[in-house]
Amino acid sequence: MSEQASIIELGSWLETPPGQYLLGWEQHRLDLAVANVFGFHALQLGLPMVDALRANRMPYKWTASAWPEAPGALLCEFEALPFADQSIDLVVLPHTLELARDPHQCLREVERVLMPEGRVVVTGFNPASLWGIRQRAGHVRRGAGLGRSKVPYLPRSGEFIGYWRLRDWLRLLGFELASGHFGCYRPPLHAERWLQRFRWMDNVGERWWPVLGAAYALEGVKRVRGMRFVGLAPAERRKTAAAAAVVNRVNKGVNKAGRAHAGVPQREEALSTGQER
Repeated sequence: MSEQASIIELGSWLETPPGQYLLGWEQHRLDLAVANVFGFHALQLGLPMVDALRANRMPYKWTASAWPEAPGALLCEFEALPFADQSIDLVVLPHTLELARDPHQCLREVERVLMPEGRVVVTGFNPASLWGIRQRAGHVRRGAGLGRSKVPYLPRSGEFIGYWRLRDWLRLLGFELASGHFGCYRPPLHAERWLQRFRWMDNVGERWWPVLGAAYALEGVKRVRGMRFVGLAPAERRKTAAAAAVVNRVNKGVNKAGRAHAGVPQREEALSTGQER
């Protein structure tokens, strides 16, 4: 399946009851993540049907998509972004890495265009969840020739990247992890009324099995390690050392003269005292 078809399939799935449930949680997390990020330029890569930057207050915001029919979106390749180095303050990737042809190169491009101390926010499906287990079980059944007519619970295309795996990728690129959150703990059900019956699992799951949520949101900060000299420059050190040597020689001469001058009255006083005796 092509990248454009994958985007269309994911957009259609988000209109289903489980998709709306997931979208509600992700929109809430994205609003909290981008609300207090300041700067001038913000970029959303992929999934134009989600307004990931609506809570951000930067003056210049773009939404980029690899789908030509996305309304009002910048058409570009995520593996070669048309932005200068260190020109963007915030990049949001809602399920972008899962649908990218080369997720590693996509992340490298994000690191390139981000300003130092810039932020990246990534959302994705969690393979280690009830939803991920059901998706893998469906792939196994279809591979064995069973249940080929059934539609998968989650979108068929894309590679689900685990939370811990993505953390390692970001660290290798020099990002510092700011925060990570899991959500959507309800069972993988299709009907809206059944999903509503299990809404109590969101509070329980967040407390007792937090890393087993169906989706995650991860925030990273780009750190640039600088280098600066500690102390004086070499020329300044030489000047200071020469001045200190001159002062030391003068001080030594003064000390010797002072001791000699101070010693004469002592000897004269001793002689006069002997004569009187």
